Amino acid sequence: MLETDIRELNERIQRESQFTDLIYLEMNKVIIGQKHMTERLLIGLLANGHILLEGVPGLAKTLAINSLANIIDAKFSRIQFTPDLLPADLLGTLIYSMKKEEFVVKKGPIFANFILADEINRSPAKVQSALLEAMQERQVTIGDTSFKLEEPFLVMATQNPIEQEGTYPLPEAQVDRFMMKVVINYPKKEEEKMILRQNISNTTAKTNKVLSIQEILKARELVREIYLDEKIENYITDIVFATRYPSEYKLSKFSGMISYGASPRASINLALAAKALAFLRRRGYVIPEDIRAVAHDVMRHRIGLTYEAEAENITSEDIINEILNTVEVP
Repeated sequence: MLETDIRELNERIQRESQFTDLIYLEMNKVIIGQKHMTERLLIGLLANGHILLEGVPGLAKTLAINSLANIIDAKFSRIQFTPDLLPADLLGTLIYSMKKEEFVVKKGPIFANFILADEINRSPAKVQSALLEAMQERQVTIGDTSFKLEEPFLVMATQNPIEQEGTYPLPEAQVDRFMMKVVINYPKKEEEKMILRQNISNTTAKTNKVLSIQEILKARELVREIYLDEKIENYITDIVFATRYPSEYKLSKFSGMISYGASPRASINLALAAKALAFLRRRGYVIPEDIRAVAHDVMRHRIGLTYEAEAENITSEDIINEILNTVEVP
């Protein structure tokens, strides 16, 4: 790509990405702190990927995606996952109509732009796989008919890391369908005070609709156009290959600790998430820092650990940190 083309693209991205300020402004009215979560939600939205959020209850996970749906004038569905939930409760079913004397389709809550799958690990595998199939195929089959899901279609699933009783952990192959797994921490002391004040005051902050679905779809096309140099492509593949063949990257100490490395989806999602981050930062090209910024969220759920790693308290975070420190930056 010529330098003049990159310059033109850069100027275009700077112009076209102005709306992100409006989104941040509206989100900040209701969400205090949690900038990382808000940014990751926007990356998922712009890069057409789904997000898995892990955090203890009460950290504004539901509020965040609900607010985003309000800002974008999109349809929002919240599905509370429970052990007795059935796939039909999610996708919809065929109902016999006495009037028409035939079966008619009753669509389920999955037919929305933004889906909050609350506590996804509380439902059995049958329901989880129904949701994950809809995420992957972007369509739902009820009876003999297939229905395309409307774009944008963003699933934000939450899971609670502290309760293990009565939960069904997501299988590794299915977790891989999430573009990012974002771990949310407690707010800082000052932020907590602001949250406290906001919630006990008489006024309740409300978000305004500042964006249409068409604008988001147009922005997605722009994100795909962002320039990714071959050196950056090599950097991405080196990071991913270091999880599969650690000894080739001077990381022999992890050889017995990784049961399986990141899949090709990790490479694709590293590139897409980095492009979306470059867009949010008003740049028409990806730099190594973008890759490093999204690496943990894109890869933490894609590296399998052996018992040896668990015995030595080595986490996937430690492995990613070590890989980022070892793999040569272009």
